[in-house]
Amino acid sequence: MSIRTGIGYDVHPFQEGRPLVLGGVTIPHTRGLKGHSDADVLCHAIADAILGALGEPDIGYWFPPSDASIEGICSLRILEKCAQIAADKGWQIENVDSSLIAEAPKVMKHAPAMKQHIATALGIQPDQIGVKATTNERLGFVGREEGIAAMAVACVSRK
Repeated sequence: MSIRTGIGYDVHPFQEGRPLVLGGVTIPHTRGLKGHSDADVLCHAIADAILGALGEPDIGYWFPPSDASIEGICSLRILEKCAQIAADKGWQIENVDSSLIAEAPKVMKHAPAMKQHIATALGIQPDQIGVKATTNERLGFVGREEGIAAMAVACVSRK
């Protein structure tokens, strides 16, 4: 069996007047994240991890911010596209592990719903998805609560 791994990283600044969407779940918070899509930083990191494992370009290639037709797109659709690319190339997603880095809001109570949304979009089971959260110990832009970052790793295998 052939196995590959990929890593992904994404960051978005906070923006007033937008909902905060993480892992396909709208999280109560005073600000959302700025971006061309719904700015779901977690889904974007996961997408890049999957695309990296497949040897594909990043989500900016597949979903360019210059494409007005996808403005505001739900990032779960991005994950669905990544799963389709994997299937078309003869790969299956084995698992994804991810970490959100934010001072606020606290998100772990939403992790089961995030895992369910992500798993559904990828066509795998929630127990194949890891979602963790940490702070940046008040350091840097994340520590100053200017935005949220996410990291992810994905493992794919040849069908």
